[in-house]
Amino acid sequence: MSRIGRRTRLAALSLVAAGVTGAGVLLAPATPALASSVNWDVVAKCESGGRWHINTGNGYYGGLQFSRGTWLSNGGGKYASTADKATKAEQIRIAEKLYAKRGLSPWPVCGKRSGVHKKSTPSHTPKKKKVKSSGKTYVVKSGDTLAKIARKYHIKGGWRTLYALNKNKLSSPSRIYPGQRIRL
Repeated sequence: MSRIGRRTRLAALSLVAAGVTGAGVLLAPATPALASSVNWDVVAKCESGGRWHINTGNGYYGGLQFSRGTWLSNGGGKYASTADKATKAEQIRIAEKLYAKRGLSPWPVCGKRSGVHKKSTPSHTPKKKKVKSSGKTYVVKSGDTLAKIARKYHIKGGWRTLYALNKNKLSSPSRIYPGQRIRL
């Protein structure tokens, strides 16, 4: 094989390899990087006076007052044995994991404080001023979306109406979790 033929063949193989690698990247599952809708500083101020490294001896640690078991079962052990020994950012990472599973229920008092939910106005926020509930509720199941629930229960206005009815519980129309109870 001539030198030119070998170069052409190597160049072609390189392009094929690059194409396969690029296709792998394009076909990889997308993980949305959603910014938190919770203002963890507000929760910490209520829980611990905003002291992220607090250990008062009550069995709860850090700014968000994790029990040792909750901290470890949500992956906190990779940072520190208890939350008070981890950084603020590490505590928030674990809080986000816990929030994804259970909402603000681990912080039953402080999670209801004014200012806990960051104010955001997504472009898809419903423009309806008043939406009336049917008085019924629904418990979210795995795989549910507001759109699926709205179709199933024939909600006039679709997912936008469901979101408007449940804005106080939902940080975003795309963030619902199994076990959540929403109004229909």
